[in-house]
Amino acid sequence: MTAAAPPSPPAASPHAPRPSAREWLRDAARAAAGPVICAVVLAGLLSGWVAASGAGTLTRVRIQVTLAAVPMRSFTAATATGPARTYLTIRNLSGAPDQLIAVRSPVARHAELVSRAGPGSAGIAAAGLPVPAHGTLTLTPFGEDVVLTDPQAYEDDGTVPLTLTFRHAGQVTVDAAVTGPGAP
Repeated sequence: MTAAAPPSPPAASPHAPRPSAREWLRDAARAAAGPVICAVVLAGLLSGWVAASGAGTLTRVRIQVTLAAVPMRSFTAATATGPARTYLTIRNLSGAPDQLIAVRSPVARHAELVSRAGPGSAGIAAAGLPVPAHGTLTLTPFGEDVVLTDPQAYEDDGTVPLTLTFRHAGQVTVDAAVTGPGAP
């Protein structure tokens, strides 16, 4: 006994009736419904994520530190002693003036903002150092400066982490290169 072959579908007749416009629209709507629903749900989820600050915020860079260095201190009896001075060049890229109000580092117990009238003059503790709009603040041991008081030994490290706090721009963290004594 041989099995009968399954019946083949009827061949499309050139005289078969065409679907009406209404049927064609219904079929097209049914086919598009899935992707449209997915797009609406995805847009809703993304909107909720953005509203909840999941996408973060875009901020312009307002402060740029182009040079950061902490020279090695003088060695006495195989140990480094004294405060550590810093060299920093800070550019304000915004159209509004700002002010450096604090600096901290994990290698120092305290960091002090210092202002000097010129080379050789005594430093005076400053509450803040101005950074002019579209201008530059250069910190050196001969003018405005940041002094790390009572720092732990950092001379064998390649960098010293510094967190600069600005009145308007907030915090900027940099890794200052450890350089030879007296070198910027």
